[in-house]
Amino acid sequence: MQKRWVQQHITDSESVKRLKESLQVDEILASLLVKRQVTDFDAARSFFRPELNHLHDPFLMKDMDIAIQRIEKAIAREERVLIYGDYDVDGTTSVALVYSFFRKYIRNINFYIPDRYKEGYGISTAGIDYAASHGYSLIIALDCGIKSIDKIAYANQKNIDFIICDHHLPGAELPQACAVLDPKRKDCAYPYKELSGCGIGYKLVQAYSQKNNLPADELECYLDLVAVSIASDIVPITGENRVLAWYGIKKLNENPCTGLSALMDVAGRKSAYTISDIVFTIGPRINAAGRIDDAKHAVNLLIADNHHVARDKGVLINLKNTERKEHDITITEQALEMLDADIHTSTRKTTVVYNQNWHKGVIGIVASRLTEKYYRPTIVLTQSNDHVAGSARSVVGFDLYEALSSCSDLLEQFGGHKYAAGLTMKEENVPAFRQRFEEVVSQTITDDMLVQEITIDACMELENITPKFFRILNQFAPFGPGNMAPVFLSKKVYVNGSASIVGNNHLKMMVYQDNSPVFECIGFGLGHHFAEIRKGIPFDICYTIEERIWKEKKSVQLNIKDIRTYG
Repeated sequence: MQKRWVQQHITDSESVKRLKESLQVDEILASLLVKRQVTDFDAARSFFRPELNHLHDPFLMKDMDIAIQRIEKAIAREERVLIYGDYDVDGTTSVALVYSFFRKYIRNINFYIPDRYKEGYGISTAGIDYAASHGYSLIIALDCGIKSIDKIAYANQKNIDFIICDHHLPGAELPQACAVLDPKRKDCAYPYKELSGCGIGYKLVQAYSQKNNLPADELECYLDLVAVSIASDIVPITGENRVLAWYGIKKLNENPCTGLSALMDVAGRKSAYTISDIVFTIGPRINAAGRIDDAKHAVNLLIADNHHVARDKGVLINLKNTERKEHDITITEQALEMLDADIHTSTRKTTVVYNQNWHKGVIGIVASRLTEKYYRPTIVLTQSNDHVAGSARSVVGFDLYEALSSCSDLLEQFGGHKYAAGLTMKEENVPAFRQRFEEVVSQTITDDMLVQEITIDACMELENITPKFFRILNQFAPFGPGNMAPVFLSKKVYVNGSASIVGNNHLKMMVYQDNSPVFECIGFGLGHHFAEIRKGIPFDICYTIEERIWKEKKSVQLNIKDIRTYG
């Protein structure tokens, strides 16, 4: 698929010049810092050397004082407390963190994860009924609850208090909970708005620790869980999240909690995990527990303090992930066959596929894969109980939620955000919805949005990739939304020897420019360029620079994002 290359340009050249001189760095590195709003020496020091004391006072968050008072009241009265969370990675890490911390201080404590298929997302009536029947008088809800107006009212009728710890955007009305912790509340002055759900849970236990003068290691032992949530929930790795992720990854690599250590072992432990490794290795395995079976397995793994118990849970979750991948591959192949057989596929601006037998737990993954292939707004539908459920994914710049709003009369429910959403409808509405969605998207999407864009940070010669340059570039990590790994463009490079195709259509080669060293390259999914690569014929590459570790030997590798040949 053709991709658009768009090069960013710096307008604040004075800040680049000052940083280059004060830090004694390459001009390209200085420009990368300015693009990250790092414009002076002090900001650069904070960026490259994050400190835990850079974290904000948790009591700046609206209702935090009320939440801590209510928890201390529960401890004093020996109330039964239930830690409630969503079934995805952010929810299960949140529950594991808050439960593990407070079980040292609350005698009667347990956790609850709703069943993905029977109860659905968020706070459920069944969960509240469980709490009432087991004598729980306080529920701490994590990564959910900000829009659960009716459910919290129901809990109030049963004399159950709620502390809501959420990071999603509130509606016009807040639930009548005892305390509502959400930096996105309009009346919340907390300085950083982009914490993960687990990050909100961390601020809750930070506040309790701060008020009760607990030692620092009471908190720092949970930072690996926070890092896993930040990576998996794809929140911006800026500000406070960057500090938490930096220390969390450090702990993950040096001294992970028992559960994460076991999971990394069964997954095939690497020498140094990055945000990307969490996203593609740890996150899917934790998610698989709730997609295929029961997310409680994930929490039990993450709270385990016994290596044998953790190992057993890790093996189970790894098996569930294998099963998830099998469903993923099968459904993706079936969806592609359906689309290939449809003569209208090539002219549509949307993809909507439906099969009543597909596994609901993986349709979101399949929607992402189809979006990658066709690069257009995509919805995958399947049968769920007595209705059709769907998972939707969008492309950069297109507001999927708004498009679904225009089809709301054909839907039973829908929710989500600009780039991802979930929906349900009656089966008889599927044909009409497919047509309406195509019409709405066709009227509002631009041609540029339907071509995948590669944003290039800088054009440079390969000879600029020196050991010093690479060492400083590595210190920009952890990379992720808001701090993506820089993409570079190098023009008129040549292949040294021959290129080859490895694995599942990946392009492997060695490249150089005049006067430059030779660099090893890997282009995932770029095997279709193989025929174009010839010795002595120049071509342009855009790429990120990464460290490759093979048999304990480290080397610099260019991760090729796209290739353009001349003529």
